[in-house]
Amino acid sequence: MAVAVTHEFYAQTYGGGLSESAFGLSLPAASRHVRWLVGGVEPCEDELEAYRRAVCAAVDAFAEFGEGQVGGFALGDFKVTHYEDEGTTGEEIATDAALKELVGTSLVFCGVR
Repeated sequence: MAVAVTHEFYAQTYGGGLSESAFGLSLPAASRHVRWLVGGVEPCEDELEAYRRAVCAAVDAFAEFGEGQVGGFALGDFKVTHYEDEGTTGEEIATDAALKELVGTSLVFCGVR
């Protein structure tokens, strides 16, 4: 069973500021990403809010940065990138944001399997 995250939860409980359409555009990638982070484990009742908040955090990150490289700008033909070595990606930013919401739950495994 997939955990549903609604725009209502995003706006009222999480406190997000995206429009419903912008939220909807980033939600599939965010849901998929958090499901990957937790290894496909379904959250128990006590962890549902943390899981939903993690999806919301990933929605914000993907809405702002996309899934590719982050940094730089372009003015006409002039481009500047702020990549040091490999730089960072929207996915890495989404991972950091989602993990912060999952702290204290059993959804984030940090030991030996």
